[in-house]
Amino acid sequence: MGITMILSLLSGIALFLFGMSLMGDGLKRVAGNKLELILYRLTNTPVKGVLLGAGVTAIIQSSSATTVMVVGFVNSGMMKVSQAIGIIMGANIGTSITGWILCLSYVEGSGGIAQLLSTVTISAIVAIIGIIFKMFVKKQVYHEVGDIMLGFSILMVGMQNMSGAVAPLRESERFVNALTMFSNPLAGILAGILFTAVLQSASASVGILQALSVTGTINFATALPITMGIGVGASCPVLLSSIGTNKNGKRTALVYLLNDLFGMVVWSVVFYTVHAVVRFDFMEMTVGPVAIATINTVFRMATTLVLLPWIKWIERLVFWLVKDAGEDSEELADFELLEERFLAYPAIAINQSHKAMNGMAKNARKNIERAFLLMEHYSQDKFQEILEKENLIDKYEDRLGTYLMQLTGTAMNVNQTKQVSKFLHTLSDFERLGDHAENIARVAKELYEKDMEFSERARYELDVLQSAVQEILDLTVDAFYEDDLESAVKVEPLRNVISILCDELKGKHITRLRTGKCKLKQSFAFNDLLNNFERVAAHCSNIAVAMIELEAEDFGTHAYLRNVKGVKNAGYNRQFEVYEKKYDISKFKKSKKK
Repeated sequence: MGITMILSLLSGIALFLFGMSLMGDGLKRVAGNKLELILYRLTNTPVKGVLLGAGVTAIIQSSSATTVMVVGFVNSGMMKVSQAIGIIMGANIGTSITGWILCLSYVEGSGGIAQLLSTVTISAIVAIIGIIFKMFVKKQVYHEVGDIMLGFSILMVGMQNMSGAVAPLRESERFVNALTMFSNPLAGILAGILFTAVLQSASASVGILQALSVTGTINFATALPITMGIGVGASCPVLLSSIGTNKNGKRTALVYLLNDLFGMVVWSVVFYTVHAVVRFDFMEMTVGPVAIATINTVFRMATTLVLLPWIKWIERLVFWLVKDAGEDSEELADFELLEERFLAYPAIAINQSHKAMNGMAKNARKNIERAFLLMEHYSQDKFQEILEKENLIDKYEDRLGTYLMQLTGTAMNVNQTKQVSKFLHTLSDFERLGDHAENIARVAKELYEKDMEFSERARYELDVLQSAVQEILDLTVDAFYEDDLESAVKVEPLRNVISILCDELKGKHITRLRTGKCKLKQSFAFNDLLNNFERVAAHCSNIAVAMIELEAEDFGTHAYLRNVKGVKNAGYNRQFEVYEKKYDISKFKKSKKK
């Protein structure tokens, strides 16, 4: 195989992959968000999921793209793993349509209708129409259709190049002998897996196998194991896409691998066991592009039919392989507390809501603590964990908000109404705590990636402020857990100390900038941290005030705050002085020098 032949083959593969990508992207843009909406909404039964997965994949020409989309849905909590399994099975069927489209590139003839249906004619006509749409029609939708048509033409030209490049190999005895080794099932399966893992596309691997079949050197015994291996190799891009997702996202990606792996194992055992007994005559039969497309489709459909009744067991298996941590189990248990049947019994529903709110409060506090630790020792894994937990806190807000709003429509007494109002008032504040944890984590990431460090004095001041923020967090969350008003009353004085401290630190930092002790590039990060710390304290104050006002005759946080700021009774002043001394910067600095 000379260098010219290799370059021609590689150029054909490049054109094929580019054409397939251009065509698929154009199809997705023309459909807009409709494909995503269809996948999300119409998957309430496994059969519907299979049909939808097959249909969408046949349109966008990529089972990997469909599965990556589904991984995103599951990762965001919009779809369950059980719903995703059916779609992934259907995607495996839908991707086989590409092989049938590629069969058009082998339609040739010397004249008449056959010549009109030849690859050259079809590609030329489609390309001409596509470029007209792309260059001369103003409507955007026609530009996208033009991309689809140009992608199809480039794909066909790529297939012709591949076929032309490998055509001389039919006369090569060494090549024919090399192919015979793939008639060994294990060798063929491994070749299919490795080849597809490199190309990152099952359709491309099938296309190349079809191109090789034109040489007349591919028989059924070679084509079958390679085709079975192709499905397993195609799981590589999907598994890569699950990096950085939550556990359910990883489980969904694993389903794609297991689906093809089970299909390969089941049909290998069945087919080759029967062949050992019966000895199939067609094993040495030469196969062409159409036969390979048929083998690919039949194998994928048969795999889906066998596995479809086992969806629940596949779900259990991926949950067993990707286990929940103890923390994750607690979070799932929190969501399970919000049963709709409890809405008819407000007292029970309110108690369940309080438990779920406690779980949300715990996660919000824990995430801020993770962000604090990230400031000291940065880790990409820990950063990713903070982002995942922030998504979880958002889900808490969504689930609890929906449940509490449903609860307001039921008959409740005065105390129950106040309790629900308290939860609704504090819900968004707990969610915002999670947002600030993410913001602090992003500052830590910026400092790490840009290799920036604060001056010793700046780090010391941030440590003092961070200690105060940690205390206000603990006060607020513990008070909410226990309905402890005595602890809640201490929050507002500490909040004001933190606010004063933030203003003081901003002034000191500006002074350091002017004297050259700190550099400008750290200033934005320093101010971001101060702003986030101050906002954390403010949200803690909102939560504590809501708890205190629950006990008052009139539920109004603004009235309470006006009273606190205007009167500042002896208890408030005493507590304020305690915190002011505790978090005095000069005092801490002296103790640090000793």
